[in-house]
Amino acid sequence: MSHRYKAVALISGGLDSMLAAKIIQDQGIYVEGLNFFTGFCVEGHTHAIRQRNQKKPKRNNALWVAEQLGIKLHILDVIEEYKSVVLNPKYGYGANLNPCLDCKIFMVGKARQWMEENDFDFIITGEVIGQRPKSQRKDTMPLIARDSGANDLLLRPLSAKLLPPTKPEREGWVDRNKLYGFCGRNRKPQMELAKAFGLTDYAQPAGGCCFLTDENYARKLADLWQTRGQRDYALDDIMLLKVGRHIRPKPEFKLIVAREEGESRFLSGYKNRFVSLYPISHPGPMTLVDGHLTDEGLILAARIVARYSQGRDADRVEIKAISSEGECCLCVAPLKPHEIPAEWLL
Repeated sequence: MSHRYKAVALISGGLDSMLAAKIIQDQGIYVEGLNFFTGFCVEGHTHAIRQRNQKKPKRNNALWVAEQLGIKLHILDVIEEYKSVVLNPKYGYGANLNPCLDCKIFMVGKARQWMEENDFDFIITGEVIGQRPKSQRKDTMPLIARDSGANDLLLRPLSAKLLPPTKPEREGWVDRNKLYGFCGRNRKPQMELAKAFGLTDYAQPAGGCCFLTDENYARKLADLWQTRGQRDYALDDIMLLKVGRHIRPKPEFKLIVAREEGESRFLSGYKNRFVSLYPISHPGPMTLVDGHLTDEGLILAARIVARYSQGRDADRVEIKAISSEGECCLCVAPLKPHEIPAEWLL
């Protein structure tokens, strides 16, 4: 009996990784998927917390892709290992705090390790030359293969015809003629291929899946490092950076103000770890205080919370403050919009 080769596919949940796995699957190769939980993924967290678009189904796109392809998906928790990538990227950051090239090397390296441990033959990714300015260029493709240790066991089915043949192609495990030569940021060729495969339901092409590429999120993370005096983070830190308005009126503290009911419920889960504030005379948001509050700072924080309550136009709003030391109520005048300088908003 002939040997059936096995490939492990990096499945992000996007269209490209879905197509890459499908192309190889259709050549009779057995495929399983890997997805990595770094803590910075957009979907499956804020989408589930927020009340907006509640009628729209919430799903993990990586799991959805695996289900559509009929393959097993392994989700690996790499939060602690991934810290070194975020904090000290060898090849630097992209436009914000996204270590895209180091990230890809890390993930392909983890896939190589998984491949060896599980007796698979090669790795496939949905990378397309020219699609990402830092990590998906023709000159970085060999670098990723080399630094990850995957070498010529790394196959990119969507751009393979523009790259040197890999071992799976040279050895005849896959037919190079059935691979593709996609290049650039235009996603129309991928969408046409998806249509040809009968794939009609997939994540928005070119949609971002990592908060580190987001300018606002990166600014909040940089602020966290600066105010703590060290470049480090815990999972709760990066989760809280995704939620609410972040307002720093003083260097020693910031407020995390819920923007709607779902965020208020989420932040309530942290109220035993932070000073929490919420209006009691008017409907309004749950707010956490991260940092040190003086008496003067507490009054300022309460006035900011009042500003975002439904009592923003009232003369006075009653705010309850709860901490590990007890609780108190303050009756304060809400700040006016012009009294909240732009530099306070993270």
